[in-house]
This record gives sequence, structure tokens and C-alpha cells, in this order.
Amino acid sequence: MVKLLIADDDPHIRELMGLYLRNEGFEIAEADNGEDALALIAGAGVQLVILDIMMPLMDGWELCREIRKRDADLPLLMVTAKREAAHRVRGFQLGSDDYLTKPFHPMELVMRVKALLKRYRIASSRLIQLGGIVLDGRSNKVIRDGEELTLPLKEFELLFKLASHPGQIFTRESLIVQIWGTDYEGDDRTVDVHIKRLRQRFVGSAGHFHIETARSLGYRLVVNAR
Repeated sequence: MVKLLIADDDPHIRELMGLYLRNEGFEIAEADNGEDALALIAGAGVQLVILDIMMPLMDGWELCREIRKRDADLPLLMVTAKREAAHRVRGFQLGSDDYLTKPFHPMELVMRVKALLKRYRIASSRLIQLGGIVLDGRSNKVIRDGEELTLPLKEFELLFKLASHPGQIFTRESLIVQIWGTDYEGDDRTVDVHIKRLRQRFVGSAGHFHIETARSLGYRLVVNAR
């Protein structure tokens, strides 16, 4: 059974979320502050986190940051009453996978959770198909038209990250953290350089996928219908 963590200081919201998610067959753990949530993630086998921004002891921003330091691939769904675009951008910069604004219909939450888990299963399989191109995360190789193509490690990791979540926008800042690490001292133009190289390498593969620039945000990979 898939275990989800709901981190929200409002017991009524936790109860409502938990009711609908349990009805879909999920196991639910709950925390009313960020510190308890982080402790549960460390030891309870949590496979997805739903977190509110405004929480005591450790807010959702800091919780998101701490989770990403420990696990780059744990699916995170941020829930908040704040509608400003700047809050959504900040959430994505810190590593959130999706963003839901209160009030929301509980079934929308369920659908978003299922969509994130589907993405996560694709990412964790370590084998991704982009039309006729296969990315093998176990060997860090690309198989194109039956031939192996070896990319520099960071280029492969960047491509694999984007391909693991097709259609999802990744900011430059989040890609730096997830691919180069929190201790990286360069600037985020490193991402632009690697994206340019990937586009050049796969210029003849536009029928399979392409990497789009999301203006003022970052990049996303789009799988082309064939």
C-alpha cells in the first residue's frame, strides 16, 4: 500500500484530505508541523508528501528545502491558501512537483496525487522511452536507433530528470540543486549551456521529443506524438 504524508496544521483539512485519500486505498500519516513531518519522512516509508506552507516550527518552504537535501525524487505536492504566482514559482524553485491552491475539491487532490505517483513510478523504473529513444538510468546510456550513445554524466542526468517528468517545468535553480547539488558554486547559466548541448546532440530526434524553454521559469521536456 502506498503511504502518503499530509503535513498541515489544520486538523479539519487533514481529516478531509485523509478521508478521500484513504477511500482511494492510500495509507495516510499525518503531521501538524514541519519538524514532525521531516521526522516521519525519515523513518516511515513515505512515498509522497502533501505539505502546507504555513506551519509552526518549520514552515512548508523550509520543509521542502530539507526534503530535497535528503531525497531528490520524493514527490512533493504543495498546498496553500496563497494564490500569488510568486509563491508557486518559489515552490517550484525549492523542488515542489505540483501546487494546489485552497479551496480545492478533494477529488482534484486525489487526481493530482495519482498523477504524481505515476510520474514517480516512471522515474524510479530507471528506464524511459522517448519515442524510439531509450534512456537507461542504470548504465547512464542512451539507445537511439539500436545504437548506444554515451553522454557526459551531467548531460545525461539533466536529460533523465526532464524525461522522468514530461511536461513538467523545472526552474534553473531546482535543476542546479537536483543535478549539481546544493554546494555548487557556479551560476544557473550552467543549465542553459547543458540544455543547448542536449538540443544539438538530438537535433535529428525532434520527432521523438524536444526541450522547451518556459519563459522566465526554466525548461520542460515534451514527448512528441508519432
